[in-house]
Amino acid sequence: MKYTYIVICLLAISCNSNKNLAHHSHHNHNHNEINSNHHTGYFADYILNDENYGTNTSVKIKDNTRIMVTNALPNHKTGQFPGPGNPNTISAQKRTYNFPVNPKYTGNPQWVREPGVALNGVKFEPGTAEVVACDTGENYRVEAFQELVNLGLDFNNAHVQPTGAYHYHGSPTSVIEKFDSGDDLVHVGFAHDGFPMYYSKSGRYKPSYKLIDGNREGEDCTYETRRNTRDISVGGHHDGTYTSDFEYIEGLGDLDECNGITINNKYMYLVTNEFPYVSRCLMGEAAINERRGRPNLTQLFERMDSNNDGKISKVEAKGPLAFRFSELDKNNDEFLVESELKNLPRPNRNQRHRE
Repeated sequence: MKYTYIVICLLAISCNSNKNLAHHSHHNHNHNEINSNHHTGYFADYILNDENYGTNTSVKIKDNTRIMVTNALPNHKTGQFPGPGNPNTISAQKRTYNFPVNPKYTGNPQWVREPGVALNGVKFEPGTAEVVACDTGENYRVEAFQELVNLGLDFNNAHVQPTGAYHYHGSPTSVIEKFDSGDDLVHVGFAHDGFPMYYSKSGRYKPSYKLIDGNREGEDCTYETRRNTRDISVGGHHDGTYTSDFEYIEGLGDLDECNGITINNKYMYLVTNEFPYVSRCLMGEAAINERRGRPNLTQLFERMDSNNDGKISKVEAKGPLAFRFSELDKNNDEFLVESELKNLPRPNRNQRHRE
């Protein structure tokens, strides 16, 4: 088996493995953090090639921008694709990502569909495109981790989009193993605002989300795919099947609304085994397409009209648009066309954060 794994350290400190003991206090919890200088290896330029899996990712820092050029192929084993619940085949992509080297924290969470990218070039996308729609007007976005719909996730909590893009919905098991340097915090990627993404092996940092009390509402609900339509009963308590089953309670856990935390005066995002798994919002400034204000109609259709039929179905609708689908579908034909989006309302901030 040929395996080439090259990390080019341009900073002398990035190759120093001396360890320093640091202290963190948050919400009356005291933690001792071991920060190794070898964590900084992926903060400098690096090249990651794996001939066995076809991974080709390079990162260079230029003019205060971290530029990642990648084919987005994982550098580890995956599940079998196509497979049950996921009929798609992994294929190379052509992606270039720009991350600010000096992130700017704003403290204003903004919803984002793809919060960041793993060190190997594979993107994080915690939400899904799956929707249960009710005749009474409710739309419920299905979570990746539930028992209602088989989405074909593999042991890396990942699967494949119709474009061939492999992506992580939760903790990327093999990435954690590949980049584990021995400390509790494993550097796994970068968010699009430039802040790093970590995974805590001990799980000591807890999210601040909880299941909502009470029961869901909605009658005559269906889950529609291109192949069939299933009748779904959404009644019962909020059990985590849908994104809207959760609510953020400030101070409930260690992490903020975007699953972030400041340790040693450095802000970072945590990938967790509990909801939201991967951040659904960003706390810093980011120059990515979905964060540049309201997209125009052409951009909306390009992003969501996956079958290129000039319409957006309930299945194709994503983010805030999915939650306003019934409101915008003026003729109730279960599709959105350009004329129905001319007066697209701006979603309120709280709803955007939870989708």
